[in-house]
Amino acid sequence: MNQDTICAIATAQGGAIGSIRVSGPEAISITSLIFKPAKAGKLLSEQKPYTLTFGRIYDGNEIIDEVLVSLFRAPHSYTGEDSTEITCHGSSYILQQVMQLLIKNGCRMAQPGEYTQRAFLNGKMDLSQAEAVADLIASSSAATHRLAMSQMRGGFSKELTDLRNKLLNFTSMIELELDFSEEDVEFADRSALRKLADEIEQVIFRLVHSFSVGNAIKNGVPVAIIGETNAGKSTLLNVLLNEDKAIVSDIHGTTRDVIEDTMNIGGITFRFIDTAGIRETNDTIESLGIERTFQKLDQAEIVLWMVDSVNAASQIEQLSEKIVPRCEGKYLIVVFNKADLIVENQKEDLSALLKDFPKESTEHIFISAKQRENTSELQKMLISAAHLPTVTQNDIIVTNVRHYEALSKALEAIHRVQDGLDSHISGDFLSQDIRECIFFISDIAGEVTNDMVLQNIFQHFCIGK
Repeated sequence: MNQDTICAIATAQGGAIGSIRVSGPEAISITSLIFKPAKAGKLLSEQKPYTLTFGRIYDGNEIIDEVLVSLFRAPHSYTGEDSTEITCHGSSYILQQVMQLLIKNGCRMAQPGEYTQRAFLNGKMDLSQAEAVADLIASSSAATHRLAMSQMRGGFSKELTDLRNKLLNFTSMIELELDFSEEDVEFADRSALRKLADEIEQVIFRLVHSFSVGNAIKNGVPVAIIGETNAGKSTLLNVLLNEDKAIVSDIHGTTRDVIEDTMNIGGITFRFIDTAGIRETNDTIESLGIERTFQKLDQAEIVLWMVDSVNAASQIEQLSEKIVPRCEGKYLIVVFNKADLIVENQKEDLSALLKDFPKESTEHIFISAKQRENTSELQKMLISAAHLPTVTQNDIIVTNVRHYEALSKALEAIHRVQDGLDSHISGDFLSQDIRECIFFISDIAGEVTNDMVLQNIFQHFCIGK
């Protein structure tokens, strides 16, 4: 595959400037076929690397555009191959003309993520760093940007390398004993090995449990908006998103399916989930929507229980047994909506309805979603309830599901090693579990990853990267 020379447009449409990337063994020679430097006498192939050359792109004798060509020589380029980058005017016609000329002279169109895939295959980065490139492009907040930068700069990779080296040292001592088993020689101090296993387990455990924070930062803190029909759930969603995302109607059961969207509030991305109103119904479709409501409630970290202030007592009485037990381990905010329809002294009575709710994980607020009263205070409560730490580029936090699954399996393997050391099992069984732990950690960096996994990762990249 790396014998091909590839090309792709690397910039979005609509800009004043466009960029085309060319990479592969013939990148410089193919670019030279269509490009003539403005300064006569020095060919592109004779230019020094990391230089810009001004000139024109020609189709025969016809000038297509005046351009700048950047030159990179292997292995000192993004892909590790000879590369050029053609910067031209952003006209879609010009970009397509240059692409056609490159393909006519021997290039082929790059596949999604192929530049980064080549960088990985040529040893310019490991697989976790390659995946961070996609995360960096998709970053939508300061926190996601910092995490992607940390991973791309190799912070996560260094942590994995240190783990892998400790495990290799661990298993080498065990396997050395196996080589001298007939002499009954013990090279590995079991108490020292148990201490090393504990150290490794703590690091893996920390990485595994960082995923809950990393996933929330990357994909948004999941917030389920639940309650009876016509409590104002869809109105609140529209207010929080500042757009008419959900249909609002006086008709009960308007929302029959789950509606999701994200919003950045105070630097934190929240994933709001508007759900079907909970009520007894014979409508099959609405019943399916209500079933999904409880599924989303189980998946959420924060639950906004919308209660119609006018009928609050009956709603809390009917639904508290269904909702409160399922909110264990979550943060529950009871939102008394339509507060503009009740008098001030009624609020104290409504607050008293929550006296038996878990005090450490329950808050309540009075708002009017329709009038947008107190909704900014609700946003502050959401930020506080998210409990997300401040993230720096030096923090090692797992955000990738593939990494999380591999680390979880590595954690299971190191637990078996700890149990094996406590049970004094033979070294060959210990060695097998250690090597399994090494396998899963190596899988994250791409040292043992198969082609199918690589294809699945890079096909989600944008073309040109």
